[in-house]
Amino acid sequence: MSNAPRRPLETVAEPPSLLAECLVLVRPRIATLVVLAAFVGGLLAGGTGAELGRVVEAALWIGCVAASSSVFNQILERETDARMERTRMRPLVTGTLRVRDAIFFGTFLAAVGTLGLARNFNLLSALLGLATIFAYALVYTPLKRVSTLNTAVGALPGAMPPLLGYAALSGEVHSWGWYLFAILFAWQFPHFMAIAWLHREDYARADLKMLPALPGSEGLAGRQAVVYGLFLVPVSLLPVLTGEAGLVYSVGALVLGGAYLAASVAFSRREDERRARSLLLTSLVYLPVLFIVILADPVVRFALAS
Repeated sequence: MSNAPRRPLETVAEPPSLLAECLVLVRPRIATLVVLAAFVGGLLAGGTGAELGRVVEAALWIGCVAASSSVFNQILERETDARMERTRMRPLVTGTLRVRDAIFFGTFLAAVGTLGLARNFNLLSALLGLATIFAYALVYTPLKRVSTLNTAVGALPGAMPPLLGYAALSGEVHSWGWYLFAILFAWQFPHFMAIAWLHREDYARADLKMLPALPGSEGLAGRQAVVYGLFLVPVSLLPVLTGEAGLVYSVGALVLGGAYLAASVAFSRREDERRARSLLLTSLVYLPVLFIVILADPVVRFALAS
């Protein structure tokens, strides 16, 4: 018998599964936020008699719509993604997922989401869902190579999830549907300015027209964040002015808006990594906490009135 030492077994890294690659395409963190926003919009549309199961169902169909937008975005941006450090390992860049498979997957998600809304809810929400996909994939995405206006254009489909949720449950759009749309629209600018500043070198390398990545743009990202942070405060108080929100919401919206504005001002005074990350973290806290405050406000008002 040989006394030669045994060679250790070599471990071979397994290729990523198809499910894992598809999860990358749909960007699960963004999809989760979309579903949450759509859920809140649907719940407000349904009022006190809202069926929770119906609201959840609508939010999931809307999540499919948003996921399809992300897939089409990555299909169209695979060349620029290859030049950016933070996106160069995406499956369409590395070739671990074929473009035709991604097209099929994105089309499937778009069809499932819009047909689910049309069949189980109403045509308005389905058409708004299709418009969201079109605006995000075919307007915002190519505009990123042309003009810094892409941020404002992209904020429109980005603000649609609560409006879609509201439309799905009510069959029309008014009051809270528009309030949430306006809040989400304004919220995106400081949030994205922080992200764009942190990754400005990546965007410049990919030749994408993001404000902080342009020559001579020092200070502009911070000033934009402050402008929209200021705009967000009165916009978030619209439900109070119309009598559709009470004290809990008023205090919550003011505190959250003040904190978001303070983080934007700090970033504008000195654009550095610490302040950009602080602004980004504040933005990520703002939205879910505001949703909690929105849902808590009528509960507290009812308790006080009874």
